[in-house]
Amino acid sequence: MSDAIIQSVDYTSPEESDPLEALIPFECSGLRLDQALVQIFPDFSRSRLQRWIREGCLQHNGVPATPKLKVWSGDRITLQVPEDALSDDVEAENIPIEVVYEDDALAVINKPPGLVVHPGNGNRNGTLQNALLHWDGRLSAVPRCGIVHRLDKDTSGLMVIARTLQAHADLVRQLQERTVRRHYWALVNGALTRDGKVDAPIGRHPTQRIKMAVMPGGREAVTHYTIVEQLPFHTWVECQLETGRTHQIRVHMQHIGHPLAGDPVYGGRAIAFNPTIREALTTFGRQALQAFRLGLIHPHTQQHVEWSLPMVTDMATLLNVLREAQRD
Repeated sequence: MSDAIIQSVDYTSPEESDPLEALIPFECSGLRLDQALVQIFPDFSRSRLQRWIREGCLQHNGVPATPKLKVWSGDRITLQVPEDALSDDVEAENIPIEVVYEDDALAVINKPPGLVVHPGNGNRNGTLQNALLHWDGRLSAVPRCGIVHRLDKDTSGLMVIARTLQAHADLVRQLQERTVRRHYWALVNGALTRDGKVDAPIGRHPTQRIKMAVMPGGREAVTHYTIVEQLPFHTWVECQLETGRTHQIRVHMQHIGHPLAGDPVYGGRAIAFNPTIREALTTFGRQALQAFRLGLIHPHTQQHVEWSLPMVTDMATLLNVLREAQRD
C-alpha cells in the first residue's frame, strides 16, 4: 500500500469522495505542514497540496490549515481531494502491461521490474498509472486509476487494480483490515537457520530521506518469512506481509542482518568468493524480490480469489547460478 498514513478512505460516486484522514507521524514532527504533506500523501505534488490548502481543502485538527503551519506527532489531517483530481491529471500512454486476470470489478497485473507505479516529481510519464489509463480510459474516474497498493520500481509481480469506485473502497478496506494476502519470493544474503517473524515499526530514515528504517515511533510493520532453500552465501525465502509499509521486506530483512541480494539501497551487495556468483549478483541489477502470490476477497462475489506466478526469469537464472556453484 502507499506510504500515506491513511486511516479512513471511502468513495461513494465519481462526483463525491470522502476525505482522506491521516495522523502526523513522529518523523514529521516540527515540519511545516506542506513539507509533511508531501511525505504523508506522496501521490500529490507539493505545489498541488499547497494549492489545495489555499483553496480550503485541508483541515488541521478540525480547523482550516495554512501552508506554513508547523505540525506535530498525532495531529490529525483531513484532506478533501477535489473531484477533478481523481485521476491526478495523468496522461494515458501506450505502455504494454501484462494482465493476469480481469473482470468488471478488478484486474490483476504482473508488474515488470523497472516500472514505476505512480507519477511523481521527475517521472510524470512512463509509469504503471499512465499505462493503466491507456488500457482502460474509464479508470480516470477511479482514484489513482485504480491502484490501491504499490510495488517498488525494481520489484516485480502481482498487483490488484480496482476498476470501480465501489471495488476501490472495498479493496482499501481489505488492506486496512489485513485480509489481502501478499506473498513474495526473496533471495537474501547469508544463511538463515530457521523461519521467523519480524515485528518492528518502520518510519522515514531520519537523515537519508529516500530510505525507510526500523525506528521508534514508526508505523507498525510485520513480516513473516519461511526458508525455501539454502544456497551458497544466500537463502531463498518466502515472505508474507501482514502490513504494507514502504520498502517493508527490504527494511525488515536488513534489520535482522540479511538484506536482499542486489539491493542497492539497503546493503545487499555481492558477498561471494566464487567469481561466477559474484558476477551474477553484480549484474543482476535490482533487489531480488517478486510478489508471486496474491489473495483477497472479491469485492462483488465476496469469495476468496487467488493468483500466482512462476518465478520471474532473472531471479530464476540467479538461483540456478547459485545451485550450480553449490554442486561444484
